[in-house]
Amino acid sequence: MKTRTSVDHVLKMNRRTFSSVLVATGLLHTVASVAHEPILLRMDTSEPQEERSDKLIIYQIFTRLFGNQKTTNKPWGSRDENGVGKFNDITAKALQELKKFGVSHVWYTGIIEHALMTDYSGFGIRKDHPAVVKGRAGSPYAIKDYYDVNPDLAVDVANRMQEFEDLLKRSHANELKVIIDFVPNHVARQYFSDAKPAGVQDLGEGDDTGKAFDPQNNFYYLPGQSFQVPAGVVTPETPEAPYLENPAKATGNDVFSAQPGINDWFETTKLNYGVDYLNNRQPHFDPVPSTWTKMRDILLFWAAKGVDGFRCDMAEMVPVEFWGWAIPQVKAANPGVIFIAEIYNPQQYRNYIFTGKFDYLYDKVGLYDALRELMEGKGTVEKITRVWQQESGDYANHMLRFLENHDEQRIASRFFAHDPWTAVPAMTLSTTLHTGPLMIYFGQELGVNPTQAEGFQGEDGRTTIFDYWGIPEYQAWTNGSEGKPALFNGGKLTDDQKELRKFYQQLNQLANGSHAIRTGAFYDLQYVNNNGQSAGYDQHRLYSYLRHSAKQKLLIVCNFDREKPAKTTVRIPVEAWKTMKLDDAKTYSFTDIFRTKTKLKVAARAGVPVELPPLGVLVLEIK
Repeated sequence: MKTRTSVDHVLKMNRRTFSSVLVATGLLHTVASVAHEPILLRMDTSEPQEERSDKLIIYQIFTRLFGNQKTTNKPWGSRDENGVGKFNDITAKALQELKKFGVSHVWYTGIIEHALMTDYSGFGIRKDHPAVVKGRAGSPYAIKDYYDVNPDLAVDVANRMQEFEDLLKRSHANELKVIIDFVPNHVARQYFSDAKPAGVQDLGEGDDTGKAFDPQNNFYYLPGQSFQVPAGVVTPETPEAPYLENPAKATGNDVFSAQPGINDWFETTKLNYGVDYLNNRQPHFDPVPSTWTKMRDILLFWAAKGVDGFRCDMAEMVPVEFWGWAIPQVKAANPGVIFIAEIYNPQQYRNYIFTGKFDYLYDKVGLYDALRELMEGKGTVEKITRVWQQESGDYANHMLRFLENHDEQRIASRFFAHDPWTAVPAMTLSTTLHTGPLMIYFGQELGVNPTQAEGFQGEDGRTTIFDYWGIPEYQAWTNGSEGKPALFNGGKLTDDQKELRKFYQQLNQLANGSHAIRTGAFYDLQYVNNNGQSAGYDQHRLYSYLRHSAKQKLLIVCNFDREKPAKTTVRIPVEAWKTMKLDDAKTYSFTDIFRTKTKLKVAARAGVPVELPPLGVLVLEIK
């Protein structure tokens, strides 16, 4: 078993940190990035078109963990010891409850077949070598067969694809759209499709393995060199023979060495999109590289099954030119399908939206980072203003906001905010700041707090993605037991958990029911309200803004201070009243339509007196 230190190092370099390192060093870029001018610091006062909205509510389910009722939770436990959730566990009742919760889209994480240590060779699935699998349950981002689903998720393994298709039908029947992962940058080291349709050539099948790079190869090779498993890799499974790979392939995080380090994505191999990384990243896109057509066809395969969207893993490690070529083709064949990019380089946001044709991008290096600092008692609200001005001010509807996902630490954990209620102002702001979509990670609404080293994942404040495990807080909501169907009624939740879930449900309902939040414009009020320390509270932790449409006007105020209440007068300048098409000489009523029954009647020019408890919020409708 790995030491805790080595496990933590692997996790810290797993995806997020790796990306930020490349951005900092200038190595993460596309071959043909587009230039753009700096954004002027300004108020966003434009009135968007009101006939459509990007205010999706996406609920991310880690499918393997969702329905698992076993409570054994043995570190490094096997599938049979710790249990595993199935497609069939996500019942119509579960989906109905998610719909009531306010969800529009469900992102089922870990659907496509990936490398794992459980032996399914009896079903014609090749066994994976444990030396190149992370965790007994394996990483869902080490894809083993793009044309198949994870056998762990099926009750009847031989009928696994039908069980997934039935889940798709159940989701659609309950008015929920389905998103799955598309992992385009890398695959499992032992990738092999035994489920590909007739006539489909497998990845690497036609490669010239004697060449380090060829535009029509699917992989990058190191001719004459054999892959070496990194020193320090220890697994709970005893391999029957050493792992052999000759010639060695380049590793997923752009490591062109036969012996990657233990902190690298050593369980994956990098896919070749026609970029010669060892020759100044020269592009070779004409003729279209083999990998482009194969990956487009994989997207078309899943979209044809009825999948409504793709969350594209590490999208910025794939040339933007591929996305601009593939996405329109998939959308032409499947109108309405959406594409979400996991991306961490703000300098490339416009490129991946306007050249790459993505619908939505992660707002991680931006709003998430700004809000996390505030939640930890470190940052100031001025950073929120800088985020929308400098990063997403003119395309905010494309930015996907979140506070948790499978890559990030849980809010309730000791590694983050310690208390799930700390999220109230941050989540309110994430939901209401602009018209773009929102994402909630399963169990976030229950205050999931990982406190145990599950196995490969270690204890790091995240819900494991590598191990078989049960989530106690989520099991309390599903309210089932081993061998009995779950009721999905929250019957075992504490009163505090019920109240927390109620907050999230009310927030979703606010977003779904508010015309101003779904379609309206945004106006930042910080420039007239930030006076530093005053009235015994820190104004650097109080953020106020307007959301307005032709049908609704809102004043939203969030207090990020965990200890001090805020009492102040929020000023709304004359220009803002004009922007909302309201007369600043009149008196208006201000009614909280969210969490309190606050009701005020105020002359527009006098300012709005507000009182908020620590971590309090107000969503005041102006009439």
